[in-house]
Amino acid sequence: MILYQNQFVPKDKMHISFEDRGYYFGDGVYEVFRIYRGKLFEKQAHMRRLVRSAGEIRLRLPYSTEEIEEKLESLVIQEQIEEGTLYMQITRGIAPRAHVFPKNAEPVLMAYCNEVKRPLGSIKEGITAVSVEDIRWHRCDIKSLNLLGNVLAKQEAVERGAGEAILHRSGRVTECSASNVMMVKDGVIYTHPADNCILHGVTRAVVLKLARQEGLEIREEARSLEDFLQADEAFITGTTVEITPIIRIDGQAVGTGRPGPLTVQLQSAFEKAIIS
Repeated sequence: MILYQNQFVPKDKMHISFEDRGYYFGDGVYEVFRIYRGKLFEKQAHMRRLVRSAGEIRLRLPYSTEEIEEKLESLVIQEQIEEGTLYMQITRGIAPRAHVFPKNAEPVLMAYCNEVKRPLGSIKEGITAVSVEDIRWHRCDIKSLNLLGNVLAKQEAVERGAGEAILHRSGRVTECSASNVMMVKDGVIYTHPADNCILHGVTRAVVLKLARQEGLEIREEARSLEDFLQADEAFITGTTVEITPIIRIDGQAVGTGRPGPLTVQLQSAFEKAIIS
């Protein structure tokens, strides 16, 4: 079923207007929630980010946050999803194509669930990554529907035989095409600060909180691509990837070429967090 505004619509009956501004301009925001044991993980953090993203593009939410939460929870219950994801987007609405904001369009909410198993194989064994120039706009902190730059980077990674693309601006690593990224050097965890150059990842925040609880040192500062190539460990964080080790970058082994001890330690802490 698809949640569309105030109603549940069978997927084969669902229709989106060609004049929806999400289609024309990517004029909207979105969130992807992880579902563990039938519950939305870090629901409040996702909702806070949704409100922030909408505010940054001056998009009025069609319902209160409490109403949106109720609708999403009802969707999960109706779909009987125990382990999966919930995708939700809100566009500025349906109006004739024009760059200026429409005066009378009503924002459109749409959401659906998918069964998605945890990627236990890649979490245990790790993935490879390649470096790609970050050509995206300078408001990556807004979780908008404009993802073409991310799509191009991910496609390049796949075509080069890798699982993810590490993005960098003039040699400074920002994040990845569909995840945040961290590195470990001499026992210290480094990750790009949560500014306009990266998405303020919900899983990223969870991992940093867990790292502090584990007594690990964290430095939120931009590091060079060369630093990542010389790192002891590297890993990505994200709603669907959780904490996934990077074992090779541009064909070069990261550390021992196996998931490192701090990464494994954080994975263990994360595992406890999602079942608590």
